[in-house]
Amino acid sequence: MSNFRAIVSGLSLAATLGLAATAANAQEASWAKVQEAGTLRCGAAVYPPFVSYDPLTKEYGGLFAELCKRYATEVLGVKHEFVDTTWDNIVAGLQAGKWDMSLALNHTPQRALAVGFSDAAIPDQVSLAYKKDNAKIPADAKSFADFDKADVTVIVTSGTYMDKAVTALAKNAKILRLPSGDEARLALMSGRGDVLADPADSNMVYIAANSDWATHLVPEPAVSRQGMGLGVHRSMSHQDLQSLNFFLEELRATGQMDVMLQAAIEQILAEAN
Repeated sequence: MSNFRAIVSGLSLAATLGLAATAANAQEASWAKVQEAGTLRCGAAVYPPFVSYDPLTKEYGGLFAELCKRYATEVLGVKHEFVDTTWDNIVAGLQAGKWDMSLALNHTPQRALAVGFSDAAIPDQVSLAYKKDNAKIPADAKSFADFDKADVTVIVTSGTYMDKAVTALAKNAKILRLPSGDEARLALMSGRGDVLADPADSNMVYIAANSDWATHLVPEPAVSRQGMGLGVHRSMSHQDLQSLNFFLEELRATGQMDVMLQAAIEQILAEAN
């Protein structure tokens, strides 16, 4: 009986180890697997001008959506697919293998512990948008400290790097966390909050479309200033990451990245008008 139990235990252990090895192999991300599947899946949380979505055409646009399309077509030779997600889930979904690449993901030390990153496609920093006639905001405001008052509410999109940065800095101001960028911008417009902490490029577009009542500033010292790139599964090899980084490097060096960003901004402004 003891020998039988030993054999059964040994078989059970071998099966467990085999399943673990299979699971580990399944989690090893590579462009070869994407090419075998025939589709590059890109996790997309909407945040114009980086990622936008047209509900009428059901098409994704924006700088990082274009990067997904171009890398799929020009480098991997596959189709692309956008997977809708939120900023609260954009890292967890990548970890779980629900998509191959997360779009417009800012480089943060916390995220780097969980996922891999491409080099920065563009630099990014937080700016603070507010109503011109808001008496709570000093006319000579320059730093976040000028907004950090007990009667001021700072609006952020939940789960974003802006959320984390403002949470770390705010000592007196209230923080209003909303699930999407559209809701955050509407909250400023409706007066639910006083200040919108958003990427400078996003706020630039927002202010251009609402210049009659809104303005913004890039505070010094910076609330947050970092690169914005593409997230990949942490198991992706250095060689595969090089392919993605060389692709981005060429677009930056030839000025195509700036052209694509400007085109995304102009498209949003055209739609707003």
